[in-house]
Amino acid sequence: MHDLVLILDFGSQYTQLIARMVRSMHVYCEIVPFSVDAKTLAEKNPKALILSGSPASVNDEQAPWADDVIWQLNIPILGICYGMQMIVHKFGGKVHKATKKEYGRAELMIENHDTLFQCLNNIESVWMSHGDEVAILPDCFKRIANSENAKYAAIAHKHLPIFALQFHPEVVHTTNGKQIIENFLFRIAKLKADWTPVSFIEETIQNIRNTVKDKQVILGLSGGVDSSVAAALLHRAVGAQLLPIFVDTGLLRKNEADQVSAMFNSISGFEFQIVDAGKLFLYKLRGISDPEQKRKIIGATFIEVFEQEARKHPEVEYLAQGTLYPDVIESVSFKGPSATIKSHHNVGGLPDKMKLKLVEPLRELFKDEVRLVGKTLGLPDRVINRHPFPGPGLAVRIIGDITPAKVKLLQDIDDIYIEELYAWDLYDKTWQAFAVLLPIQSVGVMGDERTYENVCALRAVNSSDGMTADWTEFPFAFLKKVSNRIINEVPGVNRVVYDISSKPPATIEWE
Repeated sequence: MHDLVLILDFGSQYTQLIARMVRSMHVYCEIVPFSVDAKTLAEKNPKALILSGSPASVNDEQAPWADDVIWQLNIPILGICYGMQMIVHKFGGKVHKATKKEYGRAELMIENHDTLFQCLNNIESVWMSHGDEVAILPDCFKRIANSENAKYAAIAHKHLPIFALQFHPEVVHTTNGKQIIENFLFRIAKLKADWTPVSFIEETIQNIRNTVKDKQVILGLSGGVDSSVAAALLHRAVGAQLLPIFVDTGLLRKNEADQVSAMFNSISGFEFQIVDAGKLFLYKLRGISDPEQKRKIIGATFIEVFEQEARKHPEVEYLAQGTLYPDVIESVSFKGPSATIKSHHNVGGLPDKMKLKLVEPLRELFKDEVRLVGKTLGLPDRVINRHPFPGPGLAVRIIGDITPAKVKLLQDIDDIYIEELYAWDLYDKTWQAFAVLLPIQSVGVMGDERTYENVCALRAVNSSDGMTADWTEFPFAFLKKVSNRIINEVPGVNRVVYDISSKPPATIEWE
């Protein structure tokens, strides 16, 4: 068994960053709601706890509070921001609204390097984000660091392995934040760094075999990173018991079905079925311009096609999905109300409808960990490092109604863009890049003649998780080359524009 760190989520926007940083040090961790009960804690048997930040104040009437049992576990605890304030409040100190709120970079003056701050400088650049501050420190704690606006920027219990920080070590703006977390995990909690792709693969294969036994498993294979890694992992675990089905919606990138087929046919003993449903999807989308309607139609049609194919295999008892850990966190963590920006295409509605038991081999992993597992399994770099691609495919990259001609046009545009990204060694230097076909035409001149043709937009962003993103600053020479190729090689396009909007306020996809 791996040593486990539990991260209690009080609603911070940075909670997943804490988990990803811990995982990056090969220590297994899970995010649980702040209200996790004694029974769950006993079952999970964590070796350390991290208490996240929160938009709440410990002085609020409805402030989120952890169960008192956490203080009886006798294991190391690290409180971050709100987590620090809750620790102070619990041990008899006082927290009040700061006379001067602190948001952004600050200089941390370290007074004690013995434990949490080993290997750090006397002055460190950290990221603050708080409106409350510690006013009175509990008698059983001592200060180990301060900042200009925070008298108690870091504290430590005098006798117990309990530490707390007013700043956020998990964000990149805290220069040596990773070293602080590393000190907590290894110097204080003395955990083992044994959470690796190899250990994950070995344990997951055994778990799949123990669960599935001699039954068959059906998988919706898209050719994306998640479903491809899930397919490779399941095939290694159960071999011919896996029945992958690739649904060609007619909304994929150019030659994508052929590329996916070639990749998986190269795996010995891997057999999968391709269902050409392009005409059906395009028929269902006739005249539909609203992006939400498009997504819902595509999702419902995918379920319809997949269910129809699954009926041909009545012996199947399990459905495999490429669910990732962020999806699991969304369903269990403490979150405030949020508006629905877009519906997400998923086959999540299939299990109840099809009466199949669910297998989710990647549900413990973040996206970057999925890529590492895929690399360890031997999947090609072009699959492992593939940019995110929306479930509805090119339908949400064609603004307005969908026609076969528009799909063909965008496929050709997108193919040139991606080809040039590889040629200029830029594909792996951006998080996501794609083309959008706009619902407008513009006047142009070609061969001394007036044209009135389509406009396309190129988009590229850098991000770590898709929650926020900055547009990618490609070389002008590259953009010039791509624009010239598209206009010269794709009939029907006479203007190319480049999207320089960040998220927020824009979204990454246009629809």
